[in-house]
Amino acid sequence: MDFSRPRQAARYLFSVLFLLVLTSCGFSTHLPSGGSTGPQHIQNVFIIMMENHNWTGAGANSIQNNPNAPYINNTLIPMGAHASNYNNPPHMHPSLPNYLWLEAGTNFGILNDGPATVHSQSTTLHLVTLLKNAGISWKAYDEGTDGSQCLFIHWHVPFVFFDDVTNNLDPHSPYCISHIRPFSEMYNDLATNNTARYTFIVPNDCHSMHSPCNGGNQIAQGDEWLSQIVPQILASTAYKNGGVLFIIWDEARKGDGPVPFIVLSPFVKPGYTNNIYYNHGSTLRTVEEIFGVQPILRDAATETDLSDLFKQFP
Repeated sequence: MDFSRPRQAARYLFSVLFLLVLTSCGFSTHLPSGGSTGPQHIQNVFIIMMENHNWTGAGANSIQNNPNAPYINNTLIPMGAHASNYNNPPHMHPSLPNYLWLEAGTNFGILNDGPATVHSQSTTLHLVTLLKNAGISWKAYDEGTDGSQCLFIHWHVPFVFFDDVTNNLDPHSPYCISHIRPFSEMYNDLATNNTARYTFIVPNDCHSMHSPCNGGNQIAQGDEWLSQIVPQILASTAYKNGGVLFIIWDEARKGDGPVPFIVLSPFVKPGYTNNIYYNHGSTLRTVEEIFGVQPILRDAATETDLSDLFKQFP
């Protein structure tokens, strides 16, 4: 800096004073991990929720190298990045606490499955409301709903546990019904480029690997379902133009994990893995960083984001 030029010197001093004022007022001058001041690479987020399996450490119930999961192991793993040490949050079982954690960074003290009529929350500090307030569209596709009303008995759909989504447990809430739609509608939305920027996909118990159906193997059934659904997402305009797909298992069958976690995107490191500890707070933090919404919610503020799995983030 040439301080012999008064105008340049004044600009420099003003910048220093401005940063000092921000710091003294409690504002952070640091970007989130992996953050950028330039245009975001990732524009659209898809999440597919699977159920109740370990990545490793659970014998025949592990997914890694399992012969019943050829699509996951032979196609998705080489194509995408995956985490070798992704876990459900410590001692968070069964399903509902983990789904709440993905949406709000906490389980609100809930350690059982149950309907929203028992476990509803009044807070507005959860992800989809932050997105709504920022003008970012969101939608869930649920294989368990016909779209005629807001269902409160499905704890794999975390959004119905928040009063501001359901208009205080109104089964006919227009907002809830318009945002939680039948899974069958996703096909047309993908084909017509009418998906939301944040899309949460909830398979039924047969397709999520939760339960075996018709005497089949539940891992094989879930793997086959993924082989039908994932290519349609990857072929969509929303994915090709700045998309990311997270495939997440809600909880481990044995201990707290590791559980399978796969991320597909034009911006990931193909075939890459790491051994960094992650949990659902990491995913929540990452989605918040992608969309630039704040505050970083509860546990998500203390977890490591998933940026190491990407070559460009966010």
